[in-house]
Amino acid sequence: MEARLNLFTSPIAAKAGKHIVAAGKVLADSTLPAATQELVKLRASQINGCGFCTDMHTKDAAHAGETATRLHLVAAWREATVFTDAERAALELTEQGTRIADAAGGVTDDAWAQAAKHYDEEQLAALVCAIALINAFNRLNVIVQQPAGDYRPGQFA
Repeated sequence: MEARLNLFTSPIAAKAGKHIVAAGKVLADSTLPAATQELVKLRASQINGCGFCTDMHTKDAAHAGETATRLHLVAAWREATVFTDAERAALELTEQGTRIADAAGGVTDDAWAQAAKHYDEEQLAALVCAIALINAFNRLNVIVQQPAGDYRPGQFA
């Protein structure tokens, strides 16, 4: 399978991508736990059917020490006992923030309140931005049908 458009060689895509990547680096330096950031990226990517990002964030998380059990259970996090209450709140916010079109009211007050119980204002800002950024990356990759499976951890670091 080949991508419809090479986002890595397109001058326009490269310019736009630099800004999105730079925003991601800001989040990496935030106090939002790195493990939570990877779980959020993985869950949104699963929902959006983005194979490239699912591959990337599964491998990056495993490389950073995330367990196979937790990675395998992200798609079924509600039934899994391996996630903290804070991670569950982040995953719920991720799902609702990713599925905005599926819910007339967007993110519920309850989902926000649960997240706010576990994260301070700066962490909430990082969480919201992480959800928005991964959704942007997912859409780019899904639109161009970016192939998945060849990513190596840290490839774009």
